[in-house]
Amino acid sequence: MSSAYVVAQLVIHDPIRYESYARAFASTLTDFDGQLLAADARPAALDGDWPYEKIVLIRFCDREEAMRWAASPAYQAISRDREASTTTTAILVEGVS
Repeated sequence: MSSAYVVAQLVIHDPIRYESYARAFASTLTDFDGQLLAADARPAALDGDWPYEKIVLIRFCDREEAMRWAASPAYQAISRDREASTTTTAILVEGVS
């Protein structure tokens, strides 16, 4: 079984509402053994264009646990603030064994 990673790329349009989301975010990971690995508001593009402002990287034990977290009532409750305050692209990727 390989780890799974959620990679989220964001442009933040409403920093105050996004901060409300960010404050509650870490607590949603606990029940799913999620680990926040990176949250960088100043990433450097090493090659090509990158139109976002922030990147977030989260590790889960497997794909199913990541999907359970994303669909959980706790995360869905706060995701409304992220959806309203950002333009986001989020992907789920399998780790290498």
